[in-house]
Amino acid sequence: MALIVQKYGGTSVGSVDRIQAVAQRVLSTVKAGNSVVVVVSAMGKTTDGLVKLASDISANPSRREMDMLLSTGEQVSIALLSMALQAVGQPAISLTGAQVGIVTEAEHTRARILRIETDRLERHLSEGKVVVVAGFQGISVTEDLEITTLGRGGSDTSAVAIAAALRANFCEIYTDVPGILTTDPRLVPDAQLMPEITCDEMLELASLGAKVLHPRAVEIARNFGVPLVVRSSWTDEPGTWVLSPSPVSRSLEGLELARPVDGVEFDTDQAKVSLLRVPDRPGVAARLFGEIATQSLNVDLIIQSIHEGNTNDIAFTVTKLSLNRAEAVSSAILPALGYHTDPSLDAPDVLVEQQVAKVAIAGAGMIGRPGVAAQMFSTLAAAGINIRMISTSEVKVSCVIAATDCDRAIAALCQTFDVTHSSLPTPAPSHSPTPPLVRGVALDLNQARLAIRHVPDRPGMAATLFQLLADQNISVDMIIQSQRCRVVEGIATRDIAFTVAQLDAEAAKRALEQAAPELGCGEIVVDRDIAKVSIVGAGMVDQPGVAARMFDALANHQINIQMIATSEIKVSCVVTKDQGVQALQVIHAAFGLSGSQKIQVPA
Repeated sequence: MALIVQKYGGTSVGSVDRIQAVAQRVLSTVKAGNSVVVVVSAMGKTTDGLVKLASDISANPSRREMDMLLSTGEQVSIALLSMALQAVGQPAISLTGAQVGIVTEAEHTRARILRIETDRLERHLSEGKVVVVAGFQGISVTEDLEITTLGRGGSDTSAVAIAAALRANFCEIYTDVPGILTTDPRLVPDAQLMPEITCDEMLELASLGAKVLHPRAVEIARNFGVPLVVRSSWTDEPGTWVLSPSPVSRSLEGLELARPVDGVEFDTDQAKVSLLRVPDRPGVAARLFGEIATQSLNVDLIIQSIHEGNTNDIAFTVTKLSLNRAEAVSSAILPALGYHTDPSLDAPDVLVEQQVAKVAIAGAGMIGRPGVAAQMFSTLAAAGINIRMISTSEVKVSCVIAATDCDRAIAALCQTFDVTHSSLPTPAPSHSPTPPLVRGVALDLNQARLAIRHVPDRPGMAATLFQLLADQNISVDMIIQSQRCRVVEGIATRDIAFTVAQLDAEAAKRALEQAAPELGCGEIVVDRDIAKVSIVGAGMVDQPGVAARMFDALANHQINIQMIATSEIKVSCVVTKDQGVQALQVIHAAFGLSGSQKIQVPA
């Protein structure tokens, strides 16, 4: 007999007929010999209706009263589903988040789960009942026992947390799509269903997956080894398995307050190549990395800074043994870039550095937690370590530093984040012997880019700047530090660019402009006309040419790349917003991700 946690979203329980259909699915699961806990969301658009009622009453309702109001939606669903199960002869009981023992921090509208007291759950399960739980809600740890809600994606989070606390065999997430797709089917109609994806890949595809499976739920699954499957409520198709690392012994106290960083990684077998002042036009990155791929040279980090005039800087790292060949390829390609045909362009340079190392912090808990990158930069600054290169993803921040600083950097970062450099979870085992190079493609049209010009090139500047944003509760996505060093009034400076949510752009600009004069920085430039397109796949590790294939697809359609940032399993490019959808489509096609069937997704 298996213990299964099932979660049904709002559309799955949006009417009486649908609730009865869910009851039949649950009944079939029980008759197959399983114990079942069901977590449900509010019916259909109930939550939206409650939010509108609140806005009609008050322009600025208190967060406490919003929790009191919004938590009622799930109570309707659990009572009706419990009744439906009882009507078909299956013993069932409905429980609110408080009754089931979901204890949270005292943060209204965005609480995180501290623990789940499972005694009552286990008692009802032992009596043969299906336990129907209200998702999205809990009760605070304070003596006032305040009702709290978990924020967006809260029902997913509730379900996976309950599966972790009960050590369930697996957790099924039922939704209105057949599983997790290679990209958004509304933009690419022939997107195909992924049979499986690892938690790490799912987290890196957060902008793709949040509509189906919230990153907080994936974070819990990854931390506690919960097997997850995403399926359609309307069919019996197998769906998509989200593969978790092997379960490890981990305290369930502070369940969702796991430290944001799981481990510190480092690589001393790194050398850096920088191409300065390359022409800012489509095809440059494709040509460069295409030639590097033909030499079977594996590239680790790649960054392309924001353009200055009509040129860009591109930097990348390779192993030390590959440096001479990488430098030769880079130098040989310069004449083909066309700078000599444009009198406004200065000749580009190729610079190499052999004595560098890469240090990185990694952890699923970084998502949605402003200030983690700033904390890393502050730690390096306090140790007197200057950052030469920054590249980020959803769950990793990597910095290139001087090789002589590596040991001090590792020790300082491990102390700051209370981890060892070997504490990362074991990668999830794949059901496929050879995972695909690229699992999926994501597009984010809701970002803005800020550039800080002429930042003094000294330890601590990045830390100061990004702490300012963290203090405003602004999460930063891509961070790029230019390779070109300019001297302004006798001080060496570099530009730093980063992306944030569109809604945070103005607040970020204000915070930085207030501090810029004191810090000696130049102007703050905001560009809202951008899109970020990303490829993700565990199979791209140590496989030359993957990034070049992405860049080539963009170049073939005259799509210019404005920024590049990479991690081991992700490559992200910033392009203009009006080319974002086309970029997604051509990259999806370039990696052969299209399927033979068109998947219908409800509006």
